[in-house]
Amino acid sequence: MKQIALLVLIVLSTGSTFSQNTPSKKPRARDLGIGFDGKPGLYNAITDVKGVLVGYKTIIKEANITSTGKGPVRTGVTVIMPRNKSNDPVPAAWFSLNGDGEMTGLASIEDYGFNYGPIGITNTNSVGVVHDAIGEWNIKHFATGEMIDFSFGLPVVGETWDGMLNDIQGLHVNKEDVFSALDSASSGPVQEGNVGGGTGMALYGFKGGNGTSSRIIKIDSAIYTLGVFVQANFGGRNDLLISGIPVGREIQGFKPILNDPKRKDGSVIIIIATDAPLLPSQLKLVARRAAMGIARTGSFAHNGSGDIFFAFSTATPINNVKGTHQQWNVLSKDALDAVFKATVEATEESVINALVGAETMTGLNGNTFYAIPHDQVKAILRKYNRLVEPK
Repeated sequence: MKQIALLVLIVLSTGSTFSQNTPSKKPRARDLGIGFDGKPGLYNAITDVKGVLVGYKTIIKEANITSTGKGPVRTGVTVIMPRNKSNDPVPAAWFSLNGDGEMTGLASIEDYGFNYGPIGITNTNSVGVVHDAIGEWNIKHFATGEMIDFSFGLPVVGETWDGMLNDIQGLHVNKEDVFSALDSASSGPVQEGNVGGGTGMALYGFKGGNGTSSRIIKIDSAIYTLGVFVQANFGGRNDLLISGIPVGREIQGFKPILNDPKRKDGSVIIIIATDAPLLPSQLKLVARRAAMGIARTGSFAHNGSGDIFFAFSTATPINNVKGTHQQWNVLSKDALDAVFKATVEATEESVINALVGAETMTGLNGNTFYAIPHDQVKAILRKYNRLVEPK
């Protein structure tokens, strides 16, 4: 086991930063034979919702010794753009399952029901710089000379804590990193695991990070898409369920090496996107359902976990010329069950995709979180007749 940790430390000792959004060919949960309900979109990602872009900046740097301000660094930033690279307003809402965390900009979301421009996700101590950098980027790209606040709509930025692997007090995310993530944001396949804001995160006692999934929804003759993105950093190993099986309890070995035992409870930020036409009040109901998705993976929302969910729709109302009236064409509340179901399914799969996509990482004080062993997961699910065997 020590050899594995040493190998990873060597691989990560390049002092590199990464911003590309090209996913590697590593397997996802379905590739292992893990079964999920529902039909995913083309990429099985939040980017299946037309116009939604995802960008990353991954920051990995080594240090000879653990020292605040010097490293090791295992962090980054993720951005999600709801309507391409614009600040077009989209209906939005949020929900806090457990509030031991932060997401900025929620007061205006609560009262006005709209989000403007990019959404950021990073580590706990970098919320401020990401918030300000997104605001500066918005002004440069969208301001027209009039006096506006961050091109209106204070930026939404969420966080989870990566202080077990990352020199979080060193404040290693800077505004140029955020600009890089924004400029590189794209559609198509999405990287998962140890990238962007999820770089230094742990999940159910294994290495965690970012995960995503999507669902196709049919309501009458209309087809809609819903996508979920998670930055997952929560849960205890014994809590982990995959396909309803207590996989975390049955896996042998691969327990984390924690030379600094001050492990905090983790958190999860969940972003839900859809092109289904929904009111902000309906999106609030959708955001709540994400809680049921993480519950399927075993979470009971630890006291110290910040579990905050954000939902938006790319289907926007029509304003009259004067801006005094809006015309909404939305689904009825009676038609929302399909949207709720898709949210739960895609959230569950996003969390498991984050686990499957993550790779072993050693960081601060030699702390190490191991990638979940794919072979053991498959063997356990096969034992319970829950593995989807290849045809």
